[in-house]
Amino acid sequence: MHLIELDQECLLHLFSYLDKDSRRSLSLTCWRLRDVFLDPQLWMLLHFRSPCELKRDNFVLGPSLRYLAICWHSSRVKVCNIEDWMKTTFQKDLCSKHESLVSDFLERVCYMCPNLRSLTLSGCGHITDDNVIKVLRSCRGLRSLSLENCSRMTDSILKAVVDPGHNLAEVRVDFCRNVTKAGLQEVREKRPEIHLSAVHSADMIPDSKPEEKTQIRRALQKFLIFS
Repeated sequence: MHLIELDQECLLHLFSYLDKDSRRSLSLTCWRLRDVFLDPQLWMLLHFRSPCELKRDNFVLGPSLRYLAICWHSSRVKVCNIEDWMKTTFQKDLCSKHESLVSDFLERVCYMCPNLRSLTLSGCGHITDDNVIKVLRSCRGLRSLSLENCSRMTDSILKAVVDPGHNLAEVRVDFCRNVTKAGLQEVREKRPEIHLSAVHSADMIPDSKPEEKTQIRRALQKFLIFS
C-alpha cells in the first residue's frame, strides 16, 4: 500500500509526529498530502521558538488551535527588554526587525482561533497589554495565560484578568518587571479561584521615564559638587 492510499485519519496521525518544516516539505509532494497539511485538525498545538518563525508558511492557523506558545530564549531577548530610551542606535535597529512580529501574529489569532485554550508568551519584549487583552476578549474560552519576561506587561493586563467574563483558571506573570504588588493583590481579592503565579515580578525594578532618570542624575551631580 502506498502512503497516499491511507485514509485521512491515519495520515493525520502520521503527520502529528513531524515538526512543522517536515510537514510542509511532505505536503509539497502531492495534492493528497497537501490536503492533510491544510486540515485544521492537524494544528491543535503550535510552539514557536523564535518570533522569526512566525513569518514562515509551515503552519496553519484555524479554529482547531487550542494551545499556542511563543518562547524566545535568545541573547537578543536581553536587548528587547531594555527600556527604549536606553537603547543604542544599533540595539534599536536590531529590535525594529522583529518589533511587530508577535503583535501582528496575535492579531491574526484573535480572528482565526476563537477556541484557543492556552497561551504562553516568553521573552516577547515588544508585546503590550493591548495585544494580550485583545486575545482575552476574542478567545473567551482561554483557560491558561502564561507571560514570562515580557517587560511591557503592566497592571492593565491584571485588570483585564479580573473581568468576570473570562474563564481563566491559571495566570502566570513571571519576571514581568512592570507588574506591581497592588495589581497582583487585586487579582487575588477579586478572582481568588484563579491560580496566580508571579515569580519576581513585583520585586524587580520597574521602567522609568527618561526625565526621571535625568532628574536623579542631576540631583546626584549637585550633591557631589556641593558635598
